[in-house]
Formats: sequence, C-alpha cells, structure tokens
Amino acid sequence: MTTIKFPRKEIEKYIKLTPEAVEKIKLFGASVEKLDSNEIELEICANRPDLISMHGFLRAIKSFFGKETGLKKYKIQKGNYRINIDKSVEKIRPYSMAVIVKSVEFTDERIKEIMQWQEKIHATIGRNRRKVALGYYILDKIKFPIKYIAKNPKDIIFEPLDMPEKMDALKILSRHPCGREYGNQLNGFDKFPVYYDANNEVLSMPPIINSNNSGKLIPGTNDILIECSGSDLSILKEVISLAVIDLIDMGGKAYRVNVVYGNKKEFIDLQPRKMKISVENANKLIGFNIKEKDLRKLLPKMGYDYKNKSVLVPVWRTDVLHEFDIIEDAAIAYGYDKLIPELPNVATAGEESKESKIKSKIAEVLAGLGLLETSSFHLIKEDEAKKFKFEKINLEASKSEYKLLRPNLLIPALRILSENKDNEYPQKIFEIGKVFAKDNKDKTDTGIEESEHLIITSTPGNFTEIKQILDYLAKMINFKYELKEAIKQGLIEGRAGSIAINNKEIGYIGEIHPDTLRNWGLKMPASVIEISLEEIFNLV
Repeated sequence: MTTIKFPRKEIEKYIKLTPEAVEKIKLFGASVEKLDSNEIELEICANRPDLISMHGFLRAIKSFFGKETGLKKYKIQKGNYRINIDKSVEKIRPYSMAVIVKSVEFTDERIKEIMQWQEKIHATIGRNRRKVALGYYILDKIKFPIKYIAKNPKDIIFEPLDMPEKMDALKILSRHPCGREYGNQLNGFDKFPVYYDANNEVLSMPPIINSNNSGKLIPGTNDILIECSGSDLSILKEVISLAVIDLIDMGGKAYRVNVVYGNKKEFIDLQPRKMKISVENANKLIGFNIKEKDLRKLLPKMGYDYKNKSVLVPVWRTDVLHEFDIIEDAAIAYGYDKLIPELPNVATAGEESKESKIKSKIAEVLAGLGLLETSSFHLIKEDEAKKFKFEKINLEASKSEYKLLRPNLLIPALRILSENKDNEYPQKIFEIGKVFAKDNKDKTDTGIEESEHLIITSTPGNFTEIKQILDYLAKMINFKYELKEAIKQGLIEGRAGSIAINNKEIGYIGEIHPDTLRNWGLKMPASVIEISLEEIFNLV
C-alpha cells in the first residue's frame, strides 16, 4: 500500500467527487483516505502501480465511470538514439532502459507531480531503488550515444544534483544526502555504475544521484530523456512504460531509445498484450450467469478491448498476470455491491492433519530458539538458477521474473539473506515449504514430484552451531538421525554432511562455501540445514 495526494480541482475536471463517487472509487483498488476542498488523498493497493500517478488515476476512473472506455492506445516513434551497455556493469546493476519524450511543457506543477510519482515508484516497485532507480534528464544537454559502464569510484567525478560542486563518487556517498541514504547498495563493489554521454559528461551514478548539469528538470524544459536502471529487465520495462504513458498524456511525443547489450537490442514499444478469457471460467469464479455480451460491456470500463473471447491488456496493467485477473476486473465493473452472497449448501467436519501438526510443532520449536520464520515464492528467477546445477522445470508463459519451480529451499533462503545483508546480525531464519523435481516414475499427471522441506539458515554461523539446532529439533520432534560426511553443492568440503533416517538420506547440513556467499553478495559466513519432511511424517 502507498498513499498519494492529488489536487481535487484536477480530478473534478472529469469526475465530480460526490459521496457516491467516492464509494465507487474504492471498488477498483483505491481507498479515499481524506477529501477536502483542496486535495484528495488515496491509499493505492500494491497491485495497481498505474494508479500512483494523477494521469494514471484519471485514466482509470474516466474509463470506470464511463467517460472514456476501452483500450487507450499509445505509440512510440522510431528514434536514432542509443545506449551501449558495457559488460562491466553485469554483476553490479546490469540492466537499463530508456525513452525520449519531446514537446511536453514542464511547469512547476508538472515537475512536482513527476517527482512525487518517481519517489513513490522508488519506494514501492523499486524497493528503495534496489530493483529500479529512475532518472529524468534535459535532452538538449546530452549527446548520444550514451555509455553505461562501471568505473573506479575515484574516477567518477561530477556535480551531483542540488550540490553544484565537483566531487568523486566516494565523496558523494559520504557528503550528499542521497549518497548517505542509498550508498549501502554499492557496498562491496570496487567499481560503481555510471552513465556517460558522447562528450564524456556524467549523466548519473545509479542508483544514487543524477548530475546537476543534465539531471535536473526546470520549468521551460520541453524535451527529456527518461532512463531507469536495475536488476530485472522486465520490471524496468514496466516502470518506464508507466512513466512514458503519463508524459504522452501531458501532450508529449515518445521516441525509441535502443539499449544495446552486445549483439542484443532492447527497447520500449507500449504494445498491449492479448489474453484469452473463458465465459465459463468467469461464471465459476464470479458466481452468477454472465454472458459474452456482458463481458463486451464490462471489460471496456476497466480499460480493456474485448473481441472473440480475447482481451487486449494495456501495458500499464502490470498486475494482470492471469485470466482470473481479468475476470476479477469484470466483477469490479459489474459492482461487488450487486453480488448476492450465498452460503454453500454443504456440511463438513474436519481436523488438523498429522503432517500439519508436525509442521506446527517444528515451527514452534524453532521459534522458541529465536529463529524467524519466512515464506517465499514457489518460483525462482532464471539468474538465481544459474548459481546451482539442477534439472530445471520451466513455467509456461510466465508474466513475471519468476519462471522456474524451485528445486530446494536454499535458493530462496539465500535471496532473503542477500536482501537483508545490510540489516542487523545475527540473522537466523527457517522455512517450511514445497520443493519440486521432475518425476521420472510419472507418479503424477503433471510429471512433477512435490515434497515438503524444512530449511534452517544462520549467519554468521558455523557447523557446530547449526548441528546443535538439528540435535535439539530431533529431540523435541522425537526422531533419530545419522550424519555422514559428504560433498554437497554450494557447501564447504569437509564441513558438510548428509542427514539420514533409517539409512535413507533426507537432507544435508554444513557451512556455505565462500564462493556461494560471494555469488549472493553475502558478507558473513553462514551455515544451513535442509531436510525433506516426508520421512519424518511417516516416522513420527
């Protein structure tokens, strides 16, 4: 959730904010927190980043209230602009995307609006600039092509935004407010990412600060470059598309910037996605008899085009990942207040399963030892998969950066530790969850075997400490295990072992190898236990 404020007079140019209208706004992902004569304050759901900007909010409510329904189309024209990505940024901040927008009349009000949106995007999708950092630049002060490269911080010298004094990157981290706030994201790197134009002028040092020369919008500016950098290309495309669409709504014209990664070229095109939708599935999910003609009326109110059981999804609807998301929008357009709740005509009696009781007991024991329970996605990213060798199971038509079923709980555990490496130590975590493997015996119709695993991770940690946790857990859950020295992927040889019950291996224990720690950007030694709970379910 995030809160945002818009001028009331701008909204009421299109929609009169009556009590009835305020109630209706709540239905599509925005709750009115405050409304006075000057402004409206909204709480925006995390799945609707397109509503964070005033133009995005207006785009949605004008469609929802029947003012401008259907898919609104946007176009990016071809442009002879290029950003070259150097391989040196690959392990620091590997991706960049950009677009040129011309003919926008930037006023104080519009600049404030853009800066507010930028701040909210950095705090939400951007995870405080870790995943995405967005910058705006005056086009007239830039000569193309631009180079995105990593350099020694002492060699990066420029005037940072709002501090017109040349200094090197290390001084910026210590003296500039943004450097002090976001500088920890560059900890551990001997080189920092930086954008240079063809005149060798610094544009910015992401994710810290723009140049004071070209990276500060002022009233009277008309043509700009929008750039963003980060660790996930698909998210960069989503964010910069949102930024560009708002500027087009302000009267701007967008031009393509080709971002070149060696022999590969990336750019933004703003084309909608086509998705299939089933009337039968809509009826099952919503719970009333909806017809195709109803979908033709309802979906345009949510900004879609519908034809022949296919929906064109606008690029700004980054939350739409599945047919069910579109069906939910159809229900919103119909009106939740019109749906009549019904109690199911069934009577059931149940009790907690043995497996559930064991998992609850394990969680209780580990929490009593001061460990924090975590919960992670069943899917992992492709770049995470490269750090381990295993038989991959790909998800068909994934709409996010998570594309593979996880083969173990170690990968998500290392991700969590990596995302919290600058927080207080020690960090002791555990998770109970499913892992997946290809079922060579074809026991299931999917050809995928699922099993319940437990992982315990401690940093800083060593073998002795983690084994003490295993011993205590075995005593409290009442199972006996054998431990044998073994070589395990990602662990230190000689400080790792296999865990077995009744001569059947159920997992591993050990200290994580320094190379593995470096791959995840971790600064402290760590130890780990991962076991399958299936044998324990049968034993206890």
